Amino acid sequence: MQYRTSRHYPDRVKRLVLSAALGAALLLAGCTATDPTVATFEVAGQQTFKIELATPELIQHAKDLMAGSEEGRIPVGKIVRDDASVNAPWSWHIDPATLEFADATIEVCDGLPEYVEDGTLTSDTYCPWSAEVIEITGPGAD
Repeated sequence: MQYRTSRHYPDRVKRLVLSAALGAALLLAGCTATDPTVATFEVAGQQTFKIELATPELIQHAKDLMAGSEEGRIPVGKIVRDDASVNAPWSWHIDPATLEFADATIEVCDGLPEYVEDGTLTSDTYCPWSAEVIEITGPGAD
């Protein structure tokens, strides 16, 4: 049995690819990427790290801390290693979905950002007791 091929096959493929690309471009044209709201913390007056603030409540709490509030001043969250996200130049970040603020925590999660980086802090949770919010950037920061 002999199969017959169309000479126009490459043209059809080109048109299909171009149509798909045009459709994707039109779809993406309506999308705008927004930068996350990020709080920068200074720990023990020595080092800084950053955390994404994923909710309006967390943004407001960080603003309150910058304004002098002492309530719930310790950031607590799960460490995501080998992914800097908003926390460059460190190689880790705090999972924004796990971020909370506490008045007190256990000592095993306290320390400088470099302790997370070099593995000295072995806990899956980071809670630097002396962290202070020094800057908030992104949507809702003003």
